[in-house]
Amino acid sequence: MSLNLDDKKAVVAEVSAQVANAQTIAVAEYRGIAVGDLTVLRAKARESGVYLRVLKNTLVRRAIADTPFAGLSDQLVGPLIYGISEDPVAAAKVLNDFGKGNDKLVLKAGSYAGKVLDQDGIKALASIPSREELLAKLLGVMQAPVSGFAGALAALAKKREEEGAAA
Repeated sequence: MSLNLDDKKAVVAEVSAQVANAQTIAVAEYRGIAVGDLTVLRAKARESGVYLRVLKNTLVRRAIADTPFAGLSDQLVGPLIYGISEDPVAAAKVLNDFGKGNDKLVLKAGSYAGKVLDQDGIKALASIPSREELLAKLLGVMQAPVSGFAGALAALAKKREEEGAAA
């Protein structure tokens, strides 16, 4: 069912709003994927805060014109699903992880920081840990000396207590 002009304008406005806040766009070809699998992919995207949608390529070209993602226009050919995210790695990670389990989803291209990425670039971006993972690792590194110091103090207190009981 085709969209009328007002519907097309609404879609372009919605996508433009998402792109205005986005850091990354990842694009994948979804030809031959079952509806149930797409539903699973959409659920994973929702959990990760990724705007995931199948869109007409011409409407996306209009939405990304005059944005840092404008260079991606040449790659928008065929049946594509678009992942748009504020997190630099979330969109790439969601599509890449799903593509590992479903060979019918083929990463095509993407854009990050004004640069157009090919399939290998998107996979490399997806391999970077997310912001939450990096913060968790940083917190673990920061807590290690404190917990080690607390353990040493507890051992010292226990040793002195034993020496006091033995005396």
